[in-house]
Amino acid sequence: MHDRFAQIEPKVLLAVDGYVYSGKRFDVRGTVQQLREKLPTLAATVLVPYLDEAAELDGAVSWADFTGTPGELAFEPVPFDHPLWVLYSSGTTGLPKGIVHGHGGIVLEHLKALGLQMELGPDDRFFWFTTTGWMMWNLLIGGLLVESTVVLFDGNPGHPDLGALWRLAERHRVTYFGTSAPFIQASLKAGLRPRDQFDLTRLRALGSTGAPLSPEGFRWVGDAVGEHVQICSVSGGTDVCAAFVGSAPNLPVWLGEISCAALGAAVTSYDEKGQDLVDEVGELVITQPMPSMPVSFWNDPDGTRLREAYFDEFPGVWRHGDWVRRTPRGSFVIYGRSDSTLNRGGVRMGTADFYAVVEGFDQVLDSLVIDTTELGARDEGALLCFLVLAEGATLDDVEPALRRALRTELSPRHVPDRFVLVDAVPRTLNGKKCEVPVKKILAGTPPERAVSRGALQNPDALGPFLALAAGGS
Repeated sequence: MHDRFAQIEPKVLLAVDGYVYSGKRFDVRGTVQQLREKLPTLAATVLVPYLDEAAELDGAVSWADFTGTPGELAFEPVPFDHPLWVLYSSGTTGLPKGIVHGHGGIVLEHLKALGLQMELGPDDRFFWFTTTGWMMWNLLIGGLLVESTVVLFDGNPGHPDLGALWRLAERHRVTYFGTSAPFIQASLKAGLRPRDQFDLTRLRALGSTGAPLSPEGFRWVGDAVGEHVQICSVSGGTDVCAAFVGSAPNLPVWLGEISCAALGAAVTSYDEKGQDLVDEVGELVITQPMPSMPVSFWNDPDGTRLREAYFDEFPGVWRHGDWVRRTPRGSFVIYGRSDSTLNRGGVRMGTADFYAVVEGFDQVLDSLVIDTTELGARDEGALLCFLVLAEGATLDDVEPALRRALRTELSPRHVPDRFVLVDAVPRTLNGKKCEVPVKKILAGTPPERAVSRGALQNPDALGPFLALAAGGS
């Protein structure tokens, strides 16, 4: 958090006294105090009682006192691009970037996305599982712009079991249920059939983002959630706090595909020479400005860092860093980050294809594939697959079948040189696999330069990769 907050030199910090996760209570006032000590610009800290109404923190203003005296309601007209908020990049490739969005662009983008592409309105109950550290939180709260009822969830979506969110959908008669591809995959692997356990008759659409949704995930939604439910697979980024590609109420859903480019998003696929591609995999680019592109990066007065981040590869064209195929019908398939693409024998392939095969095995709970060739080696490097196995499964049991499946379903070039067991795959705060940081660590980049530990859900998961880079087994 310090990596993020220190950049913007905040004057006021709002903090809770603690939180509940998996049925356990965690008092975070000690962490808040440590953070305060590292933020010399703070003029005040406001403590919001979440675990305990009587919670106190030395030198902090209580929420009751902060809100006790009504203030004058005042409105001030501002320019279209006046700064609205600062969101942060994942921090997996260095210090998190403070991304400044503007009032007009975000309001226009969210009204368009929510009201037109998601067709939300006053009769809808809109839910998306997210944390406040993910841009989907901002989009979820944007549901108020179209007068939808916003449904919030705080805690572990797997506690006490994977039915927690589906029970929430039944209880609150959710009409639009948003989640992540990994959650859908976990529900599939657990054998859940929400339609048989819960009343989901009000549910009309299921949104998925955070990672490519596999064809198996599409099939599971139709079979286990409901044929009447529109599958709304979307992909975008914190950079624009919106989707580049997504669904629409008047378009079909094609298995394993994202239905269309978002309204106002000039999305296409480029080869390395900047030429348009159709039905071939290339770089996802935006060729014209869209409403919610960043106003600026924080502390980047001349825009140098912003241009380096998005416009260096193709001048004047936004390169987002995703590997995508645009189909002749105008739909899209995302294959993962282009800087984590597998390149074996001159054949490039997105990591999503690899994960679809490997994680299709019940014995595999999670996986991470790293092609060291992409690190700039002169000769082809090793292809490493890190596995998190289910309880009772062993590498000896699963490896032969994994090798056969990868050889048959992908190609012999995509069979890993080595499978390595790990306890967990490092993930960002919004659940994305840390492919690029792990590549950098294995290439010898010091860990503090490869990734900000504060950007990770599980920073201890880096341990085996650090050991491997140091020459351990």
